[in-house]
Amino acid sequence: MDAEIEQVYLDRGIQGVRPRFAYPLIRLAHTGPLTIRELAKSLDRSHSAISQTIAAMRKEGLVTSEPGPDARTRRIDLTERGRSLVPFLEAEWRATHETVAELDSEVPYAMTAVVAEVRQALLRRSMRQRILHHLVEPPR
Repeated sequence: MDAEIEQVYLDRGIQGVRPRFAYPLIRLAHTGPLTIRELAKSLDRSHSAISQTIAAMRKEGLVTSEPGPDARTRRIDLTERGRSLVPFLEAEWRATHETVAELDSEVPYAMTAVVAEVRQALLRRSMRQRILHHLVEPPR
């Protein structure tokens, strides 16, 4: 699905933007500069995941980072390019949510419910733990 969303961006002439950038860009547009920790908390994502996303967004010229209130933090803000994409990204975000609702009505189980249940199952026992349980290493 992400590849298809990215294709929507490319069809609109938007290069270097991945679907995982949309929510952080939208949040920054509405809140103003945030530290990576603040942004991660506001998006309910891990610090590591947002840090990696910010690095990729900075590489594409979508955000800037400046020293924060102490030496350990950096404040992230939108560049003009990042800010200019927000209206389209908000429209795409709404369209994607409508698409998910449409898909939910077409299948016998709600995709959103399945994702929530999978998330809960992985909180009980991580993907790594599950893989290690089933991993049978070949004899040496």
